[in-house]
Amino acid sequence: MRRAVMIISVLAIGLAIGGYVFFNGERKAPVRYRSAAVERGPVISLVTATGTINPVVSVQVGTQVSGMIKSLHADFNSVVKAGDIVATIDPEPFKARRDQAASNLEMSKANVARTKTDWAQRKRELDRVTSLLAQQFVSQNDVDVAATNLQAAEAQMNVTRAQVKQAEAVLSAAELDLKYTVIRSPVNGIVVARNVEVGQTIAASFATPNLFLIALDLTKMQVDTNVSESDIGGIAEGKEATFTVDAYPGYQFAGTIRQVRLAPINVQNVVTYNVVVSVENQDLKLKPGMTANVSIVVAQRDDVLKVPNAALRFTPPTAGQADRSTPGGRPAKEKGAEQAAGAGRGNMTPSRTIWKQGSSGELEPIRVQTGISDGLATEILSQELSEGAQVVVGLDRPKGDRSGGELPPGFGSGGQRGSSRNRGM
Repeated sequence: MRRAVMIISVLAIGLAIGGYVFFNGERKAPVRYRSAAVERGPVISLVTATGTINPVVSVQVGTQVSGMIKSLHADFNSVVKAGDIVATIDPEPFKARRDQAASNLEMSKANVARTKTDWAQRKRELDRVTSLLAQQFVSQNDVDVAATNLQAAEAQMNVTRAQVKQAEAVLSAAELDLKYTVIRSPVNGIVVARNVEVGQTIAASFATPNLFLIALDLTKMQVDTNVSESDIGGIAEGKEATFTVDAYPGYQFAGTIRQVRLAPINVQNVVTYNVVVSVENQDLKLKPGMTANVSIVVAQRDDVLKVPNAALRFTPPTAGQADRSTPGGRPAKEKGAEQAAGAGRGNMTPSRTIWKQGSSGELEPIRVQTGISDGLATEILSQELSEGAQVVVGLDRPKGDRSGGELPPGFGSGGQRGSSRNRGM
Protein backbone atom coordinates (compact mmCIF):
# COMPACT_ATOMS: atom_id res chain seq x y z
CA MET A 1 0.00 0.00 0.00
CA ARG A 2 2.79 2.36 0.92
CA ARG A 3 4.55 1.50 -2.35
CA ALA A 4 1.44 2.36 -4.37
CA VAL A 5 1.12 5.70 -2.59
CA MET A 6 4.74 6.57 -3.42
CA ILE A 7 4.25 5.65 -7.07
CA ILE A 8 1.12 7.78 -7.29
CA SER A 9 2.94 10.72 -5.61
CA VAL A 10 5.86 10.52 -8.05
CA LEU A 11 3.47 10.41 -11.01
CA ALA A 12 1.57 13.44 -9.66
CA ILE A 13 4.77 15.44 -9.22
CA GLY A 14 5.93 14.49 -12.73
CA LEU A 15 2.61 15.51 -14.23
CA ALA A 16 2.75 18.84 -12.39
CA ILE A 17 6.25 19.56 -13.63
CA GLY A 18 5.38 18.51 -17.18
CA GLY A 19 2.27 20.67 -17.16
CA TYR A 20 4.20 23.70 -15.91
CA VAL A 21 6.86 23.22 -18.55
CA PHE A 22 4.24 22.68 -21.25
CA PHE A 23 2.16 25.70 -20.42
CA ASN A 24 4.79 28.14 -19.12
CA GLY A 25 8.27 26.93 -20.00
CA GLU A 26 8.17 27.78 -23.72
CA ARG A 27 6.13 30.96 -23.40
CA LYS A 28 7.79 34.30 -23.71
CA ALA A 29 6.68 37.41 -21.95
CA PRO A 30 4.95 39.86 -24.30
CA VAL A 31 7.01 42.84 -25.48
CA ARG A 32 6.06 45.97 -23.60
CA TYR A 33 6.93 49.48 -24.58
CA ARG A 34 7.59 52.63 -22.64
CA SER A 35 5.77 55.69 -23.93
CA ALA A 36 5.97 59.44 -23.46
CA ALA A 37 3.51 62.19 -24.25
CA VAL A 38 3.93 64.78 -26.98
CA GLU A 39 4.24 68.12 -25.18
CA ARG A 40 3.96 71.75 -26.13
CA GLY A 41 6.53 74.23 -24.92
CA PRO A 42 9.75 76.04 -25.77
CA VAL A 43 12.76 74.46 -27.49
CA ILE A 44 16.14 76.18 -27.32
CA SER A 45 19.04 74.97 -29.47
CA LEU A 46 22.41 75.67 -27.87
CA VAL A 47 26.06 75.43 -28.91
CA THR A 48 28.49 74.91 -26.05
CA ALA A 49 32.14 75.90 -26.06
CA THR A 50 34.92 76.92 -23.71
CA GLY A 51 36.74 80.23 -23.81
CA THR A 52 38.91 82.69 -21.94
CA ILE A 53 37.84 86.02 -20.45
CA ASN A 54 39.97 88.92 -21.71
CA PRO A 55 39.79 92.72 -21.61
CA VAL A 56 38.25 94.27 -24.71
CA VAL A 57 41.41 96.40 -25.23
CA SER A 58 44.78 95.62 -23.68
CA VAL A 59 47.97 97.51 -24.50
CA GLN A 60 51.48 96.14 -24.16
CA VAL A 61 53.82 98.89 -22.98
CA GLY A 62 57.43 98.46 -24.11
CA THR A 63 60.56 100.54 -24.64
CA GLN A 64 62.34 101.68 -27.77
CA VAL A 65 65.74 102.09 -26.08
CA SER A 66 67.98 99.70 -24.21
CA GLY A 67 69.25 100.28 -20.73
CA MET A 68 68.87 99.57 -17.04
CA ILE A 69 65.54 100.13 -15.27
CA LYS A 70 66.22 102.97 -12.85
CA SER A 71 62.77 103.28 -11.22
CA LEU A 72 59.22 101.92 -11.44
CA HIS A 73 56.19 104.12 -10.87
CA ALA A 74 53.41 101.54 -11.42
CA ASP A 75 52.73 98.08 -10.06
CA PHE A 76 50.13 95.36 -10.45
CA ASN A 77 46.54 96.71 -10.33
CA SER A 78 47.75 100.33 -10.47
CA VAL A 79 45.27 102.71 -12.07
CA VAL A 80 47.06 104.93 -14.58
CA LYS A 81 46.10 107.71 -16.95
CA ALA A 82 47.43 108.48 -20.39
CA GLY A 83 50.80 110.24 -20.04
CA ASP A 84 51.55 109.03 -16.51
CA ILE A 85 55.13 107.86 -15.93
CA VAL A 86 55.23 104.10 -15.28
CA ALA A 87 59.01 103.52 -15.42
CA THR A 88 62.34 105.22 -16.18
CA ILE A 89 65.51 103.91 -17.76
CA ASP A 90 68.91 105.20 -16.59
CA PRO A 91 69.31 108.39 -18.68
CA GLU A 92 73.04 109.07 -18.10
CA PRO A 93 74.36 107.22 -21.20
CA PHE A 94 71.77 108.97 -23.35
CA LYS A 95 72.69 112.38 -21.90
CA ALA A 96 76.32 111.75 -22.85
CA ARG A 97 75.28 110.88 -26.40
CA ARG A 98 73.13 113.99 -26.54
CA ASP A 99 76.04 116.20 -25.41
CA GLN A 100 78.36 114.60 -27.96
CA ALA A 101 75.85 115.19 -30.74
CA ALA A 102 75.48 118.81 -29.64
CA SER A 103 79.29 119.29 -29.79
CA ASN A 104 79.41 117.81 -33.29
CA LEU A 105 76.71 120.26 -34.35
CA GLU A 106 78.70 123.23 -33.06
CA MET A 107 81.77 121.97 -34.89
CA SER A 108 79.83 121.66 -38.11
CA LYS A 109 78.52 125.20 -37.77
CA ALA A 110 82.10 126.45 -37.22
CA ASN A 111 83.18 124.69 -40.40
CA VAL A 112 80.41 126.47 -42.28
CA ALA A 113 81.68 129.83 -41.05
CA ARG A 114 85.22 128.92 -42.10
CA THR A 115 84.16 127.85 -45.59
CA LYS A 116 82.15 131.05 -45.98
CA THR A 117 85.28 133.07 -45.24
CA ASP A 118 87.29 131.04 -47.74
CA TRP A 119 84.58 131.46 -50.38
CA ALA A 120 84.61 135.25 -49.84
CA GLN A 121 88.41 135.31 -50.33
CA ARG A 122 88.15 133.32 -53.53
CA LYS A 123 85.42 135.65 -54.77
CA ARG A 124 87.64 138.72 -54.21
CA GLU A 125 90.56 137.06 -56.01
CA LEU A 126 88.39 136.29 -59.03
CA ASP A 127 87.11 139.87 -59.16
CA ARG A 128 90.70 141.23 -58.98
CA VAL A 129 92.15 139.07 -61.78
CA THR A 130 89.10 139.74 -63.91
CA SER A 131 89.68 143.53 -63.70
CA LEU A 132 93.40 143.08 -64.39
CA LEU A 133 92.67 140.95 -67.44
CA ALA A 134 91.04 143.96 -69.16
CA GLN A 135 94.28 145.90 -68.70
CA GLN A 136 96.28 142.86 -69.87
CA PHE A 137 98.23 142.65 -66.59
CA VAL A 138 97.31 138.95 -66.12
CA SER A 139 96.75 136.07 -68.45
CA GLN A 140 93.50 134.25 -69.11
CA ASN A 141 94.91 131.24 -67.28
CA ASP A 142 95.12 133.26 -64.06
CA VAL A 143 91.42 134.13 -64.43
CA ASP A 144 90.49 130.48 -64.99
CA VAL A 145 92.44 129.37 -61.93
CA ALA A 146 90.69 132.00 -59.77
CA ALA A 147 87.26 130.90 -61.04
CA THR A 148 88.06 127.27 -60.28
CA ASN A 149 89.15 128.14 -56.76
CA LEU A 150 85.87 129.99 -56.21
CA GLN A 151 83.83 126.99 -57.34
CA ALA A 152 85.80 124.68 -55.04
CA ALA A 153 85.20 127.01 -52.09
CA GLU A 154 81.49 127.11 -52.88
CA ALA A 155 81.33 123.29 -53.03
CA GLN A 156 83.15 123.01 -49.70
CA MET A 157 80.69 125.46 -48.18
CA ASN A 158 77.77 123.29 -49.36
CA VAL A 159 79.42 120.23 -47.83
CA THR A 160 79.76 121.90 -44.45
CA ARG A 161 76.13 123.03 -44.59
CA ALA A 162 75.07 119.44 -45.21
CA GLN A 163 77.22 118.35 -42.30
CA VAL A 164 75.33 120.81 -40.11
CA LYS A 165 72.02 119.23 -41.11
CA GLN A 166 73.44 115.79 -40.42
CA ALA A 167 74.66 116.87 -36.99
CA GLU A 168 71.25 118.37 -36.24
CA ALA A 169 69.58 115.06 -37.13
CA VAL A 170 71.97 113.12 -34.88
CA LEU A 171 71.24 115.57 -32.06
CA SER A 172 67.49 115.16 -32.55
CA ALA A 173 67.83 111.36 -32.45
CA ALA A 174 69.89 111.59 -29.26
CA GLU A 175 67.34 113.88 -27.63
CA LEU A 176 64.54 111.53 -28.71
CA ASP A 177 66.32 108.53 -27.19
CA LEU A 178 66.79 110.53 -24.00
CA LYS A 179 63.08 111.30 -24.02
CA TYR A 180 62.27 107.59 -24.45
CA THR A 181 64.04 106.77 -21.21
CA VAL A 182 60.89 108.02 -19.50
CA ILE A 183 58.18 105.41 -20.19
CA ARG A 184 54.60 106.70 -20.05
CA SER A 185 51.22 105.02 -20.16
CA PRO A 186 49.61 105.38 -23.61
CA VAL A 187 46.01 104.91 -22.36
CA ASN A 188 43.82 105.25 -19.31
CA GLY A 189 43.49 101.88 -17.63
CA ILE A 190 44.73 99.47 -15.01
CA VAL A 191 48.05 97.62 -14.93
CA VAL A 192 47.32 93.91 -15.35
CA ALA A 193 50.92 92.68 -15.53
CA ARG A 194 54.38 94.03 -14.71
CA ASN A 195 57.29 92.11 -16.19
CA VAL A 196 60.38 94.05 -15.02
CA GLU A 197 62.17 94.94 -11.80
CA VAL A 198 64.41 97.84 -10.79
CA GLY A 199 68.00 97.19 -11.90
CA GLN A 200 67.01 94.89 -14.72
CA THR A 201 68.71 95.57 -18.07
CA ILE A 202 66.38 95.82 -21.05
CA ALA A 203 67.65 95.10 -24.57
CA ALA A 204 65.52 96.54 -27.36
CA SER A 205 67.83 95.69 -30.24
CA PHE A 206 65.83 92.94 -31.97
CA ALA A 207 62.35 93.08 -30.41
CA THR A 208 60.49 95.52 -28.22
CA PRO A 209 60.45 94.11 -24.66
CA ASN A 210 57.07 93.97 -22.92
CA LEU A 211 57.30 95.88 -19.65
CA PHE A 212 53.64 96.33 -18.69
CA LEU A 213 50.24 95.08 -19.81
CA ILE A 214 47.54 97.71 -19.33
CA ALA A 215 43.84 96.90 -19.71
CA LEU A 216 41.82 99.79 -21.05
CA ASP A 217 38.55 99.17 -19.15
CA LEU A 218 37.81 96.12 -16.98
CA THR A 219 34.12 97.02 -16.71
CA LYS A 220 33.71 95.76 -20.28
CA MET A 221 35.13 92.31 -20.96
CA GLN A 222 34.97 89.76 -23.75
CA VAL A 223 35.05 85.98 -23.94
CA ASP A 224 37.17 84.50 -26.72
CA THR A 225 35.72 81.06 -27.49
CA ASN A 226 36.67 78.34 -29.95
CA VAL A 227 33.59 76.97 -31.73
CA SER A 228 33.84 73.85 -33.85
CA GLU A 229 33.34 74.17 -37.60
CA SER A 230 30.31 71.85 -37.38
CA ASP A 231 28.51 74.35 -35.10
CA ILE A 232 29.64 77.66 -36.58
CA GLY A 233 26.89 77.74 -39.21
CA GLY A 234 24.14 78.79 -36.81
CA ILE A 235 26.18 81.46 -35.00
CA ALA A 236 25.90 85.12 -36.01
CA GLU A 237 26.60 88.52 -34.50
CA GLY A 238 23.94 89.74 -32.10
CA LYS A 239 22.87 86.34 -30.78
CA GLU A 240 22.61 85.84 -27.06
CA ALA A 241 25.09 83.79 -25.05
CA THR A 242 25.42 82.73 -21.44
CA PHE A 243 28.43 81.38 -19.59
CA THR A 244 29.62 80.26 -16.19
CA VAL A 245 32.99 80.42 -14.46
CA ASP A 246 34.37 78.18 -11.74
CA ALA A 247 34.83 81.11 -9.37
CA TYR A 248 31.05 81.62 -9.08
CA PRO A 249 29.36 78.20 -9.25
CA GLY A 250 25.67 78.37 -9.99
CA TYR A 251 25.84 81.97 -11.28
CA GLN A 252 25.19 82.58 -14.95
CA PHE A 253 26.57 85.56 -16.85
CA ALA A 254 24.87 86.94 -19.96
CA GLY A 255 26.54 88.33 -23.06
CA THR A 256 26.10 89.02 -26.77
CA ILE A 257 28.12 87.79 -29.72
CA ARG A 258 30.10 90.78 -30.99
CA GLN A 259 32.23 89.16 -33.66
CA VAL A 260 32.65 85.85 -35.50
CA ARG A 261 36.23 85.92 -36.73
CA LEU A 262 36.88 84.38 -40.13
CA ALA A 263 40.43 83.21 -39.46
CA PRO A 264 40.35 79.41 -38.89
CA ILE A 265 42.27 77.84 -36.01
CA ASN A 266 43.66 74.44 -37.02
CA VAL A 267 45.00 72.27 -34.19
CA GLN A 268 45.74 68.65 -35.12
CA ASN A 269 43.30 68.81 -38.05
CA VAL A 270 40.51 70.13 -35.79
CA VAL A 271 39.20 73.41 -37.19
CA THR A 272 37.60 75.96 -34.88
CA TYR A 273 36.66 79.62 -35.15
CA ASN A 274 37.05 82.38 -32.57
CA VAL A 275 33.67 83.74 -31.47
CA VAL A 276 33.92 86.92 -29.37
CA VAL A 277 31.21 87.41 -26.74
CA SER A 278 30.86 90.86 -25.15
CA VAL A 279 29.84 91.06 -21.50
CA GLU A 280 29.35 93.84 -18.96
CA ASN A 281 31.52 93.63 -15.85
CA GLN A 282 30.43 96.58 -13.73
CA ASP A 283 30.91 94.68 -10.47
CA LEU A 284 34.39 93.49 -11.59
CA LYS A 285 33.57 89.86 -10.77
CA LEU A 286 35.17 88.63 -13.97
CA LYS A 287 38.96 88.60 -14.00
CA PRO A 288 41.22 88.36 -17.08
CA GLY A 289 42.24 84.79 -17.85
CA MET A 290 39.23 83.05 -16.29
CA THR A 291 37.92 79.98 -18.13
CA ALA A 292 34.31 80.33 -19.26
CA ASN A 293 31.88 77.57 -20.21
CA VAL A 294 29.80 79.26 -22.89
CA SER A 295 26.34 78.35 -24.18
CA ILE A 296 25.26 80.18 -27.33
CA VAL A 297 21.59 80.32 -28.30
CA VAL A 298 21.52 79.25 -31.96
CA ALA A 299 17.72 79.04 -32.34
CA GLN A 300 14.69 79.29 -30.09
CA ARG A 301 11.07 78.24 -30.63
CA ASP A 302 8.27 79.05 -28.20
CA ASP A 303 5.03 77.08 -27.74
CA VAL A 304 5.79 74.30 -30.23
CA LEU A 305 5.11 70.56 -30.24
CA LYS A 306 8.09 68.54 -29.07
CA VAL A 307 8.92 64.90 -28.43
CA PRO A 308 11.74 63.33 -26.43
CA ASN A 309 14.81 62.52 -28.49
CA ALA A 310 14.49 58.92 -27.30
CA ALA A 311 11.36 58.61 -29.46
CA LEU A 312 13.41 59.56 -32.53
CA ARG A 313 16.14 57.07 -31.66
CA PHE A 314 13.78 54.17 -30.97
CA THR A 315 13.94 51.20 -33.36
CA PRO A 316 11.29 48.44 -33.23
CA PRO A 317 12.37 45.01 -31.90
CA THR A 318 13.93 42.47 -34.25
CA ALA A 319 11.99 39.60 -35.84
CA GLY A 320 12.85 37.21 -33.02
CA GLN A 321 11.26 39.54 -30.45
CA ALA A 322 8.30 40.81 -32.48
CA ASP A 323 5.20 39.35 -34.05
CA ARG A 324 6.13 36.43 -36.35
CA SER A 325 2.70 36.21 -37.96
CA THR A 326 3.65 38.38 -40.94
CA PRO A 327 5.78 37.14 -43.85
CA GLY A 328 9.47 37.51 -43.14
CA GLY A 329 8.87 37.72 -39.41
CA ARG A 330 8.24 41.53 -39.41
CA PRO A 331 4.99 43.44 -39.01
CA ALA A 332 3.52 44.73 -42.23
CA LYS A 333 3.32 48.25 -40.80
CA GLU A 334 7.08 48.25 -40.14
CA LYS A 335 7.68 47.44 -43.80
CA GLY A 336 5.37 50.27 -44.76
CA ALA A 337 7.35 52.61 -42.52
CA GLU A 338 10.59 51.61 -44.23
CA GLN A 339 9.03 52.30 -47.62
CA ALA A 340 7.86 55.70 -46.39
CA ALA A 341 11.34 56.43 -45.05
CA GLY A 342 12.88 55.54 -48.40
CA ALA A 343 10.43 57.79 -50.20
CA GLY A 344 11.29 60.71 -47.92
CA ARG A 345 15.05 60.57 -48.36
CA GLY A 346 14.93 62.95 -51.27
CA ASN A 347 13.30 65.65 -49.14
CA MET A 348 15.73 68.27 -47.85
CA THR A 349 13.58 68.93 -44.74
CA PRO A 350 14.69 66.67 -41.84
CA SER A 351 12.26 63.74 -41.70
CA ARG A 352 12.15 61.08 -38.99
CA THR A 353 10.00 58.09 -38.01
CA ILE A 354 8.23 57.97 -34.67
CA TRP A 355 6.38 54.90 -33.42
CA LYS A 356 3.20 54.59 -31.39
CA GLN A 357 1.09 51.68 -30.21
CA GLY A 358 -2.23 51.03 -31.89
CA SER A 359 -5.37 49.93 -30.13
CA SER A 360 -4.35 46.27 -30.57
CA GLY A 361 -0.85 46.91 -29.21
CA GLU A 362 0.81 46.76 -32.60
CA LEU A 363 3.42 49.43 -33.47
CA GLU A 364 2.38 52.07 -35.96
CA PRO A 365 4.97 54.31 -37.71
CA ILE A 366 4.44 58.04 -38.06
CA ARG A 367 6.63 60.04 -40.44
CA VAL A 368 7.20 63.57 -39.12
CA GLN A 369 9.19 66.66 -40.06
CA THR A 370 11.56 67.78 -37.30
CA GLY A 371 12.95 71.17 -36.37
CA ILE A 372 15.52 72.26 -33.82
CA SER A 373 16.60 70.23 -30.82
CA ASP A 374 17.87 71.13 -27.37
CA GLY A 375 19.51 67.76 -26.77
CA LEU A 376 16.57 66.34 -24.80
CA ALA A 377 13.57 67.16 -26.98
CA THR A 378 13.05 67.94 -30.68
CA GLU A 379 10.55 70.25 -32.33
CA ILE A 380 7.86 68.62 -34.51
CA LEU A 381 6.87 70.68 -37.55
CA SER A 382 4.28 68.37 -39.17
CA GLN A 383 0.67 67.90 -38.08
CA GLU A 384 0.67 64.10 -37.79
CA LEU A 385 0.96 64.35 -34.00
CA SER A 386 -1.08 66.33 -31.52
CA GLU A 387 -0.40 67.45 -27.99
CA GLY A 388 -0.82 64.65 -25.48
CA ALA A 389 -0.32 61.81 -27.98
CA GLN A 390 1.73 58.88 -26.67
CA VAL A 391 4.86 57.87 -28.60
CA VAL A 392 7.17 54.93 -27.93
CA VAL A 393 10.53 55.79 -26.37
CA GLY A 394 11.85 52.31 -25.52
CA LEU A 395 11.23 48.79 -24.29
CA ASP A 396 9.82 48.13 -20.84
CA ARG A 397 11.19 44.95 -19.24
CA PRO A 398 10.46 43.64 -15.75
CA LYS A 399 13.20 43.86 -13.19
CA GLY A 400 15.52 40.87 -13.30
CA ASP A 401 14.38 39.92 -16.80
CA ARG A 402 17.68 40.15 -18.62
CA SER A 403 18.46 38.23 -21.74
CA GLY A 404 21.95 37.14 -22.68
CA GLY A 405 22.24 40.20 -24.91
CA GLU A 406 21.49 42.53 -21.97
CA LEU A 407 24.32 41.29 -19.79
CA PRO A 408 27.30 43.58 -19.31
CA PRO A 409 30.33 43.03 -21.58
CA GLY A 410 32.23 39.89 -20.60
CA PHE A 411 29.18 37.98 -19.33
CA GLY A 412 26.94 35.40 -21.01
CA SER A 413 28.36 34.22 -24.31
CA GLY A 414 31.60 36.08 -23.68
CA GLY A 415 31.12 38.62 -26.47
CA GLN A 416 30.59 42.35 -26.05
CA ARG A 417 26.90 42.89 -26.70
CA GLY A 418 24.69 45.83 -25.95
CA SER A 419 21.22 45.51 -24.45
CA SER A 420 18.16 45.59 -26.67
CA ARG A 421 16.92 48.51 -24.62
CA ASN A 422 19.97 50.56 -25.47
CA ARG A 423 19.63 49.62 -29.12
CA GLY A 424 16.04 50.81 -29.01
CA MET A 425 16.99 54.09 -27.44
